[in-house]
Amino acid sequence: MPRATNARASRERRKRVLNKAKGYRGRRSKLFRYAKDATMKAQYWAYRDRKTRKRNFRNLWIQRINAACRQFGTTYSRFMEGLAAAKIELDRKVLSDLATSDETAFKAILDRAVAALEQKNRAVERVEAISGR
Repeated sequence: MPRATNARASRERRKRVLNKAKGYRGRRSKLFRYAKDATMKAQYWAYRDRKTRKRNFRNLWIQRINAACRQFGTTYSRFMEGLAAAKIELDRKVLSDLATSDETAFKAILDRAVAALEQKNRAVERVEAISGR
């Protein structure tokens, strides 16, 4: 009985790895052994950095919102507390976009948030005065 080598499946598997490695420099794109390591490492980095990219963008949005808030005399944390008090549910991406592209709309949102925060603080002071703290 002849020996079966599974040549077709092996060739397809190697071809798939080499196709993923297209564009890599030197032997990393030409030879299976090196292409396999290069693609495994590239896939690891891609998976890891998809999460890092989300983290970096969130930090960027927070910095932009904070800079816009400070222009109008408040801080990021006070602004976010005011948004929660005013029950305005906009995410940081949208707020950042408004802060950079449409300053008047951002100012209107900021004014509502500051007003809601002041109202919340007055309510807390009333409760403290009643309880005698």
